[in-house]
Amino acid sequence: MFDPELESFKTSIDLRAYAARQGYVLDAKESWRGSAVMRHANGDKIIISRKPDGHYTFFSVRSDQDSGTIIDFIQKRTGVSLGAIRKELGAWLGAPPAMALPHLPELPRTAKDREAVQARYASMTVAHRHPYLENERAIPALALQYWRFESRIKIDRHSNAVFPHFDSEGLCGYELRNAGFKGFASGGTKGLWLSKTISADRRLVICESSIDAISFAVLFPDGHARYASIGGKLSPAQPDLIRSQIDLLPQGGEIVAAMDSDDAGRQLAEAIEKSFSASGRADLTFRRQEPKGFKDWNDLLCTRRGPSTVTCSQPEARPA
Repeated sequence: MFDPELESFKTSIDLRAYAARQGYVLDAKESWRGSAVMRHANGDKIIISRKPDGHYTFFSVRSDQDSGTIIDFIQKRTGVSLGAIRKELGAWLGAPPAMALPHLPELPRTAKDREAVQARYASMTVAHRHPYLENERAIPALALQYWRFESRIKIDRHSNAVFPHFDSEGLCGYELRNAGFKGFASGGTKGLWLSKTISADRRLVICESSIDAISFAVLFPDGHARYASIGGKLSPAQPDLIRSQIDLLPQGGEIVAAMDSDDAGRQLAEAIEKSFSASGRADLTFRRQEPKGFKDWNDLLCTRRGPSTVTCSQPEARPA
């Protein structure tokens, strides 16, 4: 039965602000435009988003049963009656207490499939080590632990390497890679896999795959380069996403289309150059780079397995 008062609580009260009042702290590094990650000193980690109907909703990575609206959030943590919840939230709407978070940008409404993708990804473990990537792809553990790729490589319960994709609203999907296996998040959409960035970056390297991008970083250490991957063939949305990343480069920067050394790779490099031209950034430069004599950058890295492949150059500044 529709209850106007409860509906108002679910849509009018920003669950992020309420959770902050209960001791949860925003994790800005893991949050995206469409979802907010918040942590409590007791070890709880919740992800908050908004559904198409405007409801602020959450789920806890500790339990599949700990999820729902602000009503569920309070009940599962206090066990108080619905009447007590009505009284507290009614007072909150009438005279909100001082907010623990000084600034809360608008949280866009998120489709159900995206919310499910984000929930699954949030439950995965950051891959500081990964047998498949290290043993079969020659990617050194130090590269997996390099701050550029922090939280950009995870491992799921099937031991797959997981590479998140982002669009203008945040996490939208993820690639799955393992020996003899390639997959993509059910219900997810392709965006761009992106490394961490800093304001001192001067170069954007775009590769066909996340593994190639990490391989390129190992082969050509550059403390002022950020990395992106399209994850194979271009989707209709990706040229605009690439242009958005180009727009973020500081003046005088460079875009490197580091595609595979074949006809398909050259066609992709041409498409990226078109995105560069469409950006209108005359202050930036563009160049192509191919792994001469090898199909892709990981093939090249695999031939150089050894001590020379285990370092990544780090810039003077790291992200805050």
